Amino acid sequence: MPGFKIRNYRWLIVCLLFFGTTINYLDRQVIGLLKPLLEKEFQWTETDFARIIMAFTAAYATGLLFFGRAIDKMGTRLGFTVSIVVWSLAAMLHAVVKTVFGFGIVRVVLGLGESGNFPAAIKAVAEWFPKKERGIATGILNAGTSIGVIAALFIVPWILHYYRWQEVFWITGALGFVWLVCWLIFYHIPSKQKWITEKEFQLISREKEREKEDFGNLTETNNGAPIKWSQLFMLPQTWAIITGKFLIDPIFWFFLFWLPSYFSSAFHLDMTKPSLPLMIIYTATTIGCIGGGYLSSGLIKKGWPAVKARKAALLICGVCELSILFAPFATNIWAVVGLISLAAAVHQAWATNIFTLASDLFPKQVVSSVVGIAGMAGAVGGILFPVLVGYLLDAYKLKGNLTGGYNILFVICGSTYLIVWTIIHLLLRGNKKHAR
Repeated sequence: MPGFKIRNYRWLIVCLLFFGTTINYLDRQVIGLLKPLLEKEFQWTETDFARIIMAFTAAYATGLLFFGRAIDKMGTRLGFTVSIVVWSLAAMLHAVVKTVFGFGIVRVVLGLGESGNFPAAIKAVAEWFPKKERGIATGILNAGTSIGVIAALFIVPWILHYYRWQEVFWITGALGFVWLVCWLIFYHIPSKQKWITEKEFQLISREKEREKEDFGNLTETNNGAPIKWSQLFMLPQTWAIITGKFLIDPIFWFFLFWLPSYFSSAFHLDMTKPSLPLMIIYTATTIGCIGGGYLSSGLIKKGWPAVKARKAALLICGVCELSILFAPFATNIWAVVGLISLAAAVHQAWATNIFTLASDLFPKQVVSSVVGIAGMAGAVGGILFPVLVGYLLDAYKLKGNLTGGYNILFVICGSTYLIVWTIIHLLLRGNKKHAR
């Protein structure tokens, strides 16, 4: 329709990114919920499952590095399209494999495809939002990680009630293609979007001018090409983002893939039925995503420099995460649910601010590259951590005390955040230039 405009179009973009992230995490979580069934059918050990998770994580790490750079070159619209087509096909192909090796292969393809989600999403936020709104926007899209898991808790048991585990993969994998239609209809960069109002376009354009002032020659090299990887690795702010992902991401992967098994073994929950404890925990992570973004964005609106606001939010997260240290001493299921809910929510608040910090410290031309590099670091951590998880759980299972292995892991998780915050603080101490 000629002249048709949509007010605040950027929030429609966030809705698209939210649902894309939701499908991303729905597809990766399915195997965790089906773990008890698949273990019985295929006689998996905890180490077998850990290897399957590691295969996904290794591919995810490799894909993040590739997609981060590729999206900066091909653009957000095409990059996200390629990503979701690959991962949706891989998700569906889980239904046809029958061995540990076969599951490992399809998890590799799934990991490669899913790795494009966050580099594309964070770049889209940088393209469409001023700094004071990026925290909230990132929090909303990052909430898709939690909603995807919650959706899986409903969808997987419902499908299993009527069909086999194979249909779970067919149906959930197909959802990505439904989302793709909406993406291709509605997403373009602001300068090419005909449905955006002039007022909103001017708001976005003013942010672009400020970016030129903030980043100077970081925006482009002398010949007009984007900044090279070698230059990015020379910057302390790159290592701050890498650290915030490498040591922290594996903790959420642990929550994501092993919590269903933990509650099944410690409290004998039936994972073939909707689980209220897991629903509460993953709902809390949604609150953490949005609350973490709201906290740092609120500080910026009060006049705080952007980097200082993000660091303050990360420090609060690190202190609150200490609560999970009490989980090993809790014997009541609802006390454990409360402690893990807080820890998982705080993690998502942390993740939201790390992602947003990347868009504050770098020009949008290289945001996907930085998010990809840091995401790869987080995925590498995710490769290494399951080795420890699988070893501890198998060792304690032999002793007849599987819960004891989980308790050690909770202590490791809770003590990591403040250590990482200290490293980030030291790396960014001299970063005054991009603080607006």
